[in-house]
Amino acid sequence: MVINFFGLGLASKGRCIQTSDKLSHMDKLRASHRIMVMSGKGGVGKTTVAVNLALGLALYGRQVGLLDADITGPNVPKMLRLEEEFLEPQEDGSILPATLPVGPDRGLEVVSMAFLVEKDAPITWRGPMKIEMLKQFVERVSWGELDYLVIDLPPGTSDEPITIAQLVEPDGVIIVTTPYDVALMDAEKAIDMVRAMDLPILGIIENMSGFCCPDCGEKINFKTGGGEKAASRLNIPFLGRIEIDPKICQAGDAGRPFVLDTSTSTARSFEAIVSKIVSYYEGQEEESQG
Repeated sequence: MVINFFGLGLASKGRCIQTSDKLSHMDKLRASHRIMVMSGKGGVGKTTVAVNLALGLALYGRQVGLLDADITGPNVPKMLRLEEEFLEPQEDGSILPATLPVGPDRGLEVVSMAFLVEKDAPITWRGPMKIEMLKQFVERVSWGELDYLVIDLPPGTSDEPITIAQLVEPDGVIIVTTPYDVALMDAEKAIDMVRAMDLPILGIIENMSGFCCPDCGEKINFKTGGGEKAASRLNIPFLGRIEIDPKICQAGDAGRPFVLDTSTSTARSFEAIVSKIVSYYEGQEEESQG
């Protein structure tokens, strides 16, 4: 599929979105809190964390947006069963996000490159074009009034996290890692980058941490604790761990985030993480108002 961009138009699954730096009525991003979810290495479950965090916050009754900032590997719509959705261009040049209904009066607003290209079409863009696309996602999308904007970043410490940090001025960063040394090495690089940008770190989430037999419940000898030890050594909060659970993979493939299945220990573990984040932000607000 040929994508016409920068003044030539960007095809949104058959609908043409014109790109422009000048809009008649550009909505400014209005989000009380903006959280970047990042990792130093791919394959640690960062997108799974971002999707379940955004939905978990929405289930708390908050108005939430989810920005899939991985331009060349956009997987968020798949995990939310929104693959057939698209971004709706408006007459004033703004764009409406896709919406996942969460309650009778609210939804999870989602923006992803996957809404703009045909399924399985590769995005073969260099850095400057990816940066411009992220700028369009932030500045042109009519996000509405959000309590939280969750940004799922691609792995690493390059163009996308730098650009998003400049565009949205995040007030919190979550680092996702596994307990294994190779992932922790790269997670520490991400932490160093965040500190260099003077952004607040909400904490580390240790994903794929330990494993219990699904039949008997006995703990199997899988590594655990690496992320928690790193958090202690680096003097940053440890938000919690999520064990290896085949149901998480099944839920992601089915487009039904695992946080919805409250009968599982992994969902309960994640609920505790979401609760910590809500308490961090909204506890601060209550103190400032008190």
